Amino acid sequence: MELKMNGKKADPRAEVIEWLSQGLRDEASSERIFVQLCERLTKAGIALSRATLHFRVHHPQWLGTRLIWYRGYSQADVQNVAYDVEASDVFRLSPFQFVLATGKEVRQKIQVHGPHKYPVYEELRDQGQTDYIAWPLDHTQGRRHLVTFATDRPRGFDEADIALICSTLPLFSLVTEIRLKNQLARTLLQTYVGPHASEQILDGATTRGSGATVSAAIMVCDLRNFTSLSGSQHRDRVIDILNEYFDLMADPIERHGGEILKFMGDGLLAVFPLNEPNACQRLIAALTAAYEALARRTSERFPIKFGTGVHVGEVMYGNIGSQRRLDFTVIGPAVNLASRLETMTKQLKRPILISADFVASAGCAAQTDCLGMHIIKGFDEMIGIHALNV
Repeated sequence: MELKMNGKKADPRAEVIEWLSQGLRDEASSERIFVQLCERLTKAGIALSRATLHFRVHHPQWLGTRLIWYRGYSQADVQNVAYDVEASDVFRLSPFQFVLATGKEVRQKIQVHGPHKYPVYEELRDQGQTDYIAWPLDHTQGRRHLVTFATDRPRGFDEADIALICSTLPLFSLVTEIRLKNQLARTLLQTYVGPHASEQILDGATTRGSGATVSAAIMVCDLRNFTSLSGSQHRDRVIDILNEYFDLMADPIERHGGEILKFMGDGLLAVFPLNEPNACQRLIAALTAAYEALARRTSERFPIKFGTGVHVGEVMYGNIGSQRRLDFTVIGPAVNLASRLETMTKQLKRPILISADFVASAGCAAQTDCLGMHIIKGFDEMIGIHALNV
């Protein structure tokens, strides 16, 4: 595995180490770094044919991410790993479980004729692999991940190959931990405060009172009969119903370009900023899709019903709270009116009430019934109210 540059023998280990330590300042993607590492190890003379990288990312929808690289490919295949995978035979009867549990490496020469200890070795043999090594990739705070390398060279890996790979792993672990924690911070913020608010927070909007005034279509939605539900159903059943209700609402809101700012017990607050085209029409489309999904719901163990108030106007969008605990949210008279309209859905017995201002902005009068002018608590002037037909 000797390389020569300008007549001098090159040190492949030093080149890879230098790249890991100094050449990745502007590279944010662990996936691209992993692919480049495989390519550089191959260039250094290691006959890599396959490599995998396994991260536990603790995303709300999946436990981890698996990257699979094959020689000749410029990108890795990215796969999400479900939370229940560690209870499966595929995981328990694999070298992954052993490496993650013990922190020890595993090496296996792939035999032409088995049997092998783990079923995955049979799959590797069928792919033409001849040698396989899995290493723990330890991050701080006890976080352990996994990286594997395989070759299809008939004699397998040389000791020099293994030594070179081993020498890169401490720096590779550090480099990937930084990227993984950056991604984790972004994922958690998007999960708990939404994509727009998370970007503002990551861009530095973290001081109390910081924010901006924006124009938006606003919707406030509330589940009906939640008190009765809480008193008559087991806690786990209550949570299941709440999650089903929020899925009915959240999926169409996000699909039509809205942003859910917060879940409030059995309610939610969402906005469609007017700086994006057709914001009011997209809000109506989201509501229509949500009620259509509700109509298709087959479970009758507890009927789901909800009321929605909709308005349009200026809101203050930013950080509000105490010195140590902030909430990135919207406030203002427009939000208050949307909330009042939601409350009035019970009184007027219509599931969706929208303000006359919103009707004018959306041009949706033909889709509504005008319910006239009403006195609304907290507002000096009477407010025109329409009911959206869904």
